[in-house]
Amino acid sequence: MKRLKWLAALLAAVLAFSLLAGCQADTSEGDLSAAEGNIGNVIGYPPKELNGIIQWGVGGGTDSIMRPLAVLAQDKLNTNLVLTNKTGDTGAVATEFVYHQSADGLNLLMGAENPALYDKLGISSLTYDNFTCILLIGDETTGIVVGKDAPYKSLTDLVNAAKGGTAVKLATTGKGGLPWEVAAMITGVTGATFEQVEYSSDASAKEAVLNGQCDFTVCKVQMGYQEYKSGDLKWLCMLATEPVSMMSDVPLVTAEYPDFAQYLPWGPFYGIFVKEGTDENIVKILQDAFSQAYADSSYKTMLGYFYINPLGYTGKEAQDYIAKWRTNMVDLLTKTGAIQ
Repeated sequence: MKRLKWLAALLAAVLAFSLLAGCQADTSEGDLSAAEGNIGNVIGYPPKELNGIIQWGVGGGTDSIMRPLAVLAQDKLNTNLVLTNKTGDTGAVATEFVYHQSADGLNLLMGAENPALYDKLGISSLTYDNFTCILLIGDETTGIVVGKDAPYKSLTDLVNAAKGGTAVKLATTGKGGLPWEVAAMITGVTGATFEQVEYSSDASAKEAVLNGQCDFTVCKVQMGYQEYKSGDLKWLCMLATEPVSMMSDVPLVTAEYPDFAQYLPWGPFYGIFVKEGTDENIVKILQDAFSQAYADSSYKTMLGYFYINPLGYTGKEAQDYIAKWRTNMVDLLTKTGAIQ
């Protein structure tokens, strides 16, 4: 109980700080130009204010991971990091925004795995190849959830209903988002298809299931653990190779459909990026600051509470991880027919 109170207090403080910082986010073009004039040789970097652009909505999985880290990192940088949620088009609105700013290290993209597939899905010509990774934070486990009053007791129930002609509604975050990706797996393994209803974030997709607007969604452990404990969400299965210790009664998807094993382990990841071409010295400053913030014991505790597998990768290690994830997902989506 003390741990939960501590975490709640931490997140409340982070959100309050972020909202306050957002109110002070109006930096004049003159101020930015002055900072840009010093960027080339890193004199004056970081300036008094940096921008963190979050791909997904307030309260969602990406947002919840980034805000506590930003508070810690800005102390290491001795600057103010103003966070803004720019949602839309599976995170592409934020991705395009950061890419079309100067490569000066003033705008940080705080995102999830989605841009790794943009070109293959026709969402954008950009991928993470067009950015430099500051820090790859971690990846995580997901599961399939329904509301407490839903008639579905298993993934098999959902599949049979959909194949039997029922319009089973999936709360999704758009093409290339987490629920969309998992739906492609389910279709590939079972042949079932679902009516997909799009929402702006993991949080709003979950809310749609809680209030009965949709039948199910794909939920990260961090996003649905409290509802699991309260019984407001029923977890039908976990998309993992090993049970989640604190949710050990939730079966693995392979117990119902062994063919899912070919796609596992699998899960979304989170990272912080700057536009390609950013000065290497600036990249190093940011990598050092965010790596130190990531190593803070309070942040590691939070990652553990959210059941996120910590990575902490920078440089080539981060680049190789993303490249492998992309290759595996392209193969998966090709096999399932989701892309050509």
